[in-house]
Amino acid sequence: MIDFFLFLLSICYLISFLLRVTSSELRPPLPPGPTPLPYIGSIISMLRNKPTFRWIHKMMDEMNTKILCIRLGNVHVIAVSDPNIALEFLKDKDWIFSSRPDCMSGYLTSGGYLDTVLAPMGDHWKKMRKIISREILSVARHKWLLNKRNEEYENILRYINNQSKTNNHGANYVNVRIIAQQYTTNMVRKLMFGRRYFGKGREDGGPGKEEIEHADSLWTILVYLNAFCVTDYFPLLRWITDFDGHEKIIRNAILTARKYQDPLIDERIQQWKDGVRTQQDDLLDVLITLKNTPLTTDEIKAQILDMTLAGFDNISNNIEWAMAEMINQPWIFNKAIHELDTVVGKERLVQESDLPKLNYIKSCVKEAFRLHPVAAFNVPHVTTADATVAGYFIPKGSHIIVSRLGLGRNPEVWDDPLNFNPDRHMMDDKEVVIADHSLRTFSFSTGRRGCPAVLLGSTVNTMLLASLVQGFTWELPPNELHVDLKENLQDLAKAKPYM
Repeated sequence: MIDFFLFLLSICYLISFLLRVTSSELRPPLPPGPTPLPYIGSIISMLRNKPTFRWIHKMMDEMNTKILCIRLGNVHVIAVSDPNIALEFLKDKDWIFSSRPDCMSGYLTSGGYLDTVLAPMGDHWKKMRKIISREILSVARHKWLLNKRNEEYENILRYINNQSKTNNHGANYVNVRIIAQQYTTNMVRKLMFGRRYFGKGREDGGPGKEEIEHADSLWTILVYLNAFCVTDYFPLLRWITDFDGHEKIIRNAILTARKYQDPLIDERIQQWKDGVRTQQDDLLDVLITLKNTPLTTDEIKAQILDMTLAGFDNISNNIEWAMAEMINQPWIFNKAIHELDTVVGKERLVQESDLPKLNYIKSCVKEAFRLHPVAAFNVPHVTTADATVAGYFIPKGSHIIVSRLGLGRNPEVWDDPLNFNPDRHMMDDKEVVIADHSLRTFSFSTGRRGCPAVLLGSTVNTMLLASLVQGFTWELPPNELHVDLKENLQDLAKAKPYM
């Protein structure tokens, strides 16, 4: 009997082996990539070659491929730098590739995937996406919030003006990075909470210690969100050790950010319960008073942090790079000034209603997105089934990362791709649109996971650049002939803040 059982077991194993071999012979190959070690894959190479995004791009260049497969643990990470292949993942077959991976940083940041951006595909994501699209980022809501945005446009100009008055000669060093970060965080707080400051702020319009600490925590979260953490590929390690220290850092940053946000949310919810507050004034009120799909307190807190992070880094990075590139090429700056003088004139400040006619200003914004993206890759997608893309086999559970650098600096798509040239986006008097659904640039993505804040993001980004160019005369500091355009090694920010 035992012999017969062993015989059957051998037959079953042989059939299973033959089926695996046959299926592997029939299916397309995996995308090219480094040869993985058993079980651990290429994790050792990843740890030896920091930062990871530069290691990935170097391999793509060395292998001369637009799609790369790296196995980390049991996870296949698929990197893409070609717009056509990216469209196949994010748009043509997005029903397969629209979910999100389960990772430590995403789980903690979203309060257990209670938000929209980091939540995997499912009923919760559909509910939150519908709320964001219909209640928070609709055209009607955009118009409703116009006065609040105008207050922040005026405040940042007042703050810069106050900075210039600190010098008797009417000029002073201005840190454009700080200005842009302050503008974005002020804008987010005003739209979310109806207030510019958590504390008292400064008399000159600048941030107080609370706002600085809050902004620093947001930046830290974004640095460590989806940062190729070892325990994401070896989940059992999380129960043993914080292998690379990521978890402690991001937990502390989240605690700091929510230290300022959550008490305001709790207080506001109580005001609505007590009848003290009866009219909607900001986006927090909207989230609290939803009728058809009410949210829990935890869902509101997760969504507020989600939207705060989404509105923080992209705009500030774009403005600093755009201003730096434009000041290095005075003819570009002068062309932007001429457009503002022609469209707006010199008797009033630029307004949102002017934006459809400010094509060159928008081209400068779009060119900065193309050449200087805020991050090397998009937020990872995960495939929910085996698939074939660009003739390659993509296993279920693969993490898909699209290279913003590869798209925007692709020499097969763009002439002279490393040169900042806004004119490349000017097309026969057609209105320039910053979003690019063809993925030649990666500003707001596309498909089901495309950013729903295209209108808001494009508006506040373009308004800040237009306001800075129109409102002040900008010059390089004495003895400087040009702005240093070197990137950080660890990320894509300017190595030195633009002064």
